[in-house]
Amino acid sequence: MTMFAQAIDTLLTEECSPALVRAVDNGGSPQILAITLAEAGFYELMASEESGGGAASWNELFEVVLLCGAHAIPLPLAQTIAARTITSTPDQLPAGLLTFAPSLARGLDGSVRAMHVPFARTASHVIAADESRLLVLSLGDADRLPGGLHGSLTESLVWHAGAGKQLAAVASDERFQALGALLHAGLLAGAMKRVFDLTMTYANQRVQFGKSIGKFQAIQHQLSVMAEHVAAARITAEAAFAAAEPLPPITACAVAKARTSEAAQLVASTAHALHGAIGVTEEYDLQLFTRRLHEWRIAHGSEAHWNRLLGRLFLGSKQLTSVEFVRSLFQAVQA
Repeated sequence: MTMFAQAIDTLLTEECSPALVRAVDNGGSPQILAITLAEAGFYELMASEESGGGAASWNELFEVVLLCGAHAIPLPLAQTIAARTITSTPDQLPAGLLTFAPSLARGLDGSVRAMHVPFARTASHVIAADESRLLVLSLGDADRLPGGLHGSLTESLVWHAGAGKQLAAVASDERFQALGALLHAGLLAGAMKRVFDLTMTYANQRVQFGKSIGKFQAIQHQLSVMAEHVAAARITAEAAFAAAEPLPPITACAVAKARTSEAAQLVASTAHALHGAIGVTEEYDLQLFTRRLHEWRIAHGSEAHWNRLLGRLFLGSKQLTSVEFVRSLFQAVQA
């Protein structure tokens, strides 16, 4: 574990308890956690040393994002950190927590609309790709429509014509969306590992017919399949974060989000099947993570969206087999 990961793990263990996550999910304020993270310097983790940042690499960011998922952090910390890498003028970014809009549309009256924005309820500003530029919009100026699901931090937002501040982008619209997907792939991988750990602990503690249910072969089979999906999700996310480019390649991001989103459904359903009724209770921590698995799965595109993109690339490639094609997607990462 890197120095940055150790520091964030300690901080989140102390400050981001399941009780806090429940409170925020139920409408409470995350302000104390946000201030603690800001004072610890985590917002500037990927900013240059010259500007007072940590100059962290994408490799180092991966473990931080993984831990954010493992602690079900109710703040867009990953997006706030990564925001410093997507503009050539990071000094013009507003203070506070920043989240990424999956899409941006303009109404006939010039209004700006961003639908299903992750972490909108706890962010201060939204960053959206506006053709070749970035648009930074204040949540304080938006008309907000809650996601409608219990505990959801996602909101749809509308701003009046002319709202927002433009920044110079260093990434295309497509790459910006891929980056948002990759950050959620890391969050999913971390949350899935936590769900697996909770399920393993429960299976070893729950006794039925004189022995723990984890000793029954049928349960062991389900746990082993679950473990395979958790491992595959982490591997694909970690490979995409290990990019040698200034920003991770779109193809690697697509593989990571497609694989983690696919695994999220199976991991969540298996966990609840093995836990039984206790898994959905408010007092038990499992539902804090499985709710996020379902929500993060569709954020910035589900597996269907990214598999479609990869399919088109494969059909247009010169690779003879799917294995060769997948290997080619990560060649830039391994360089």
